[in-house]
Amino acid sequence: MTQNFPPNQPYPPQQPGYQQGPPPGYQGPPPGYQQGPPPGYQQGGYQQPAPSNVPHVAPQGSPYPVLVSTMNDLPGYTAEKVFGEVFGLTVRSRDFGSNFTASFRSLGGGEVPEYTQMLAESRHVAVLRMCQMAQQMGANAILAMRFDCNEIANTMSEVAAYGTAVVVQKVEPPRVQDSKPDEDDANDS
Repeated sequence: MTQNFPPNQPYPPQQPGYQQGPPPGYQGPPPGYQQGPPPGYQQGGYQQPAPSNVPHVAPQGSPYPVLVSTMNDLPGYTAEKVFGEVFGLTVRSRDFGSNFTASFRSLGGGEVPEYTQMLAESRHVAVLRMCQMAQQMGANAILAMRFDCNEIANTMSEVAAYGTAVVVQKVEPPRVQDSKPDEDDANDS
């Protein structure tokens, strides 16, 4: 499945300490990795979402095809339709060399970049898969997004992203009424 994302522009606006893009040291997906859900992720497999009249609300430059928010509601928008829970899941394991290097780093204390990179990549993949599931339902946003992380057999890390798929519409502010009478109204007196 191919996806067209908007050009990579800063979002949110540049702030001190904010870094746009993938985490430092990210080298892309491993060989043989296919973006998207694995076969059998959903009964009948994945299908391309049907074209609809749902407005695109994801910010320009966002790495995700739908708007993803950790808030329960979205200021300036109203939820027109609720589809329900969506999730994305990935399970990762570091190779022997990275585990060996990380074990030596852990002796000295401090950050272990090998695991930081793996978890950052896992979160990104989990959110992308969640967004794909929401798109298939016809949603244009995900609200109340959360992460869940677990360890499996002391060798693998599972990361799940989940939230509520919705269709949101921008709320139009009320028009300001003109307080001055029209010329036609003044001439009628």
